[in-house]
Amino acid sequence: MVEHVAGRPFVAGRGSRNEATRRHNLSTLLSLVHHGNGVSRADLTRTTGLNRSTIGLLVADLVAAGLVAESAPATGSVGRPSPIVVPDPDVVAVAINPDVDAVVVGIVGLGGVVHATTRVEQDAIPSVDEVVAAVAAAVSVLTQGRSWRVVGAGVAVPGLVRAREGAVARAPHLLWSGEAVAAPLEAALGVPVAVDNDANAALVAETLFGAARGRRDVIYLNGSVSGIGGSILTDGTVVRGADGFAGELGHTLVRPDGEQCHCGRVGCLETEVNLQRLERAAGEAGIDHAHVSASLGSGSDELAAEVEHQIDTLALATGSFVSIFNPEAVLLGGFLSALQARQPARFAEALGEAVFAPLGERLEIVRAELGDELLMVGAAELAFADLLADPLGAEVPTPS
Repeated sequence: MVEHVAGRPFVAGRGSRNEATRRHNLSTLLSLVHHGNGVSRADLTRTTGLNRSTIGLLVADLVAAGLVAESAPATGSVGRPSPIVVPDPDVVAVAINPDVDAVVVGIVGLGGVVHATTRVEQDAIPSVDEVVAAVAAAVSVLTQGRSWRVVGAGVAVPGLVRAREGAVARAPHLLWSGEAVAAPLEAALGVPVAVDNDANAALVAETLFGAARGRRDVIYLNGSVSGIGGSILTDGTVVRGADGFAGELGHTLVRPDGEQCHCGRVGCLETEVNLQRLERAAGEAGIDHAHVSASLGSGSDELAAEVEHQIDTLALATGSFVSIFNPEAVLLGGFLSALQARQPARFAEALGEAVFAPLGERLEIVRAELGDELLMVGAAELAFADLLADPLGAEVPTPS
């Protein structure tokens, strides 16, 4: 499996005319076609800096490998029409997201297209073996009778992940510690498996296909039943740290005299900003997880006070993150985006007071766009990494 090298951006770069870098050029073209879900030959020529004849030869190689196809250009354009290079729809990856109550499994094609998903409910927090069994059964059903060619699988895990080893160092909500994840899944599925933290996978997905597209410096914060996940994009690469655990922003200290966190510390961001506190404040009315924003505005005075507390706390923590990393945007997902959207002016004012000026002057607050497909697209991107890095060297099943 190709390692995620520090400093290597996820987006495609420029092409090279050196014949020794043919692999790089093929990687660049396939990445552009994948991330754009189709690109004209003319745009490939302009973007890469390669000449038309070289682009033609490289595209022909990708077509022969069954990775892309060419479609007729749109009619009515001025000048000589340029063929559109599109991903082969049958080249897919398995996307996996285990959580405390279910395992979500999807089939995702090149271009970030989610072809199918299924949610395998769990009666209790699943072990790694139970996740492997659930995934194997789900993939068998999803792929039955289809012409898909599976190139790999990606797993987005809520926890500390040793990506190079395909193992989870610690996932407190799943009760996993020191668990190998890639190896048993590879044995069950028969394809390479890559594993990463779920927030990292989500940020990559939003950077390539969603709200953060085209941005190079982004802080991502997501709120879910499992807590708050975080990830940081700096100069186009995900910040990983010495052990690959960077970005645990949910465990930032925000209240020294606060509640004890499941991590063993006191006053973490995710103990002060979480769905469970909102649900307690909502009482019998509860919180509809599918429509959090509406639920936050239809409750008691107690819920209103809790919403304001969480908005202020989230803004306080975000201000610290902005002062440290100086991003161009903060991307909010899950119930955090609903909190901010409930009272955007209050959040903006609190954030303005918390951030070190002038770091917040050009800052944008944006909401994640990919919705339920977010982690499926992100996990699939992990699986596509080998193919995108070496299109003709990766193991791709032959078209039937």
